[in-house]
Amino acid sequence: MRRVNPSPPVPRPRPVLLALAYLAFISLGLPDAVLGVAWPSLRSTFGLSQAMMGSILGTAAVAYFISGLLAGRLMRALNLGLLLALSTGSVALGLTGYATVPLFVLFLAAACFIGFGSGAIDSALNNYAAQNFGPKHMAWLHAAYSVGAATGPVLMTALLARGAGWRTGYAVLAGVLGTLALTFLVLRRKWGAAERPQGDVAPAEVPTASAMEAVRRPRVWLQILTFFVYTGLEVTAGQWSFTVLTEGRGLHTAAAGTCVSLYWGSLLVGRILSGFVVEHLGPVRMLRGSTVLAVVGSLLFAIPSVPPALGLALLGLALAPIFPALMSETPRRVGLDVSAHAVGFQVSAATAGVAALPSLAGILAELGGLQLIAPYMLGVAVLLTVLHGVLSAVADRPQLSR
Repeated sequence: MRRVNPSPPVPRPRPVLLALAYLAFISLGLPDAVLGVAWPSLRSTFGLSQAMMGSILGTAAVAYFISGLLAGRLMRALNLGLLLALSTGSVALGLTGYATVPLFVLFLAAACFIGFGSGAIDSALNNYAAQNFGPKHMAWLHAAYSVGAATGPVLMTALLARGAGWRTGYAVLAGVLGTLALTFLVLRRKWGAAERPQGDVAPAEVPTASAMEAVRRPRVWLQILTFFVYTGLEVTAGQWSFTVLTEGRGLHTAAAGTCVSLYWGSLLVGRILSGFVVEHLGPVRMLRGSTVLAVVGSLLFAIPSVPPALGLALLGLALAPIFPALMSETPRRVGLDVSAHAVGFQVSAATAGVAALPSLAGILAELGGLQLIAPYMLGVAVLLTVLHGVLSAVADRPQLSR
């Protein structure tokens, strides 16, 4: 039987830190899934083409990418608690801009604040959780993200259905994120205790290898590519399915919004369930099954005669364990000495995928119509399955001890 090196041991998380981490991931997810629901109304307000969604995603992604690369330095300079407070405040400020600015160029400027704040939260917490919380809590932390991602579209859909407007939805989100920022500011000192866990578990070793050493390892690049494709698929499905269903297939706003919320809700349910089984089934087996199931869900959504809720729900369940399982496996697959660098690269690659693949979907819709987006999603799902198969073959084979 082939065996792989076990994941490094992690200390038992402190309850207060877990609670703060869950709140942070909820705040990260709240604004992420709203743009797809707001897009038809927003596009009408500013007189934009379908392809212009890519400019919003791309602007936020550039700021997100830069923030992810700087997150390690920011953590050392500010401490994780203060970084969370300032980053969440930056997101709240950007959402306030979304709700108030009169010009689209200012809307893009507000997207920079959201991207920079979200990137710092994402990189810092994923790096911390990968080494301190273990795969079970990693899955549930990303379930907390899905709570935010599922709640955002519900809120925006309800407001649009009542004629309140997309700006009102963003204003409400800005208030929620501002409240969370104040919470993190008040409790910022709680994170100091996390670096010295109780009991006989020694603090995690600080990786000594350089970033250049990390990029020399093929496994790091395979992880980077897998994150790029995965997040591109997840966000393409979440951001474009509403427009595909309303403008492409003629569904009512409320019905299409329900399908989108079901997709994000399935991500939530899948991540909760995966937290219970990942330590028994193993992250590698879960990843293999999930990527194949994502192809099936994408195929069902691409068939117009199949109820779209079925394909989106299955796709959400399939995608749910992938990001947290990939992240929790990072120290074992690439080496603990470079895992901090690898996590930052992966978050930045994920951000690039968020910008590139949904933007490409918008270009396809502009050139050939919205009916091309669902087959495009299917192709990306197949690519993800193949790519993870290569990653698994390379990264999960036995290694000689150093």
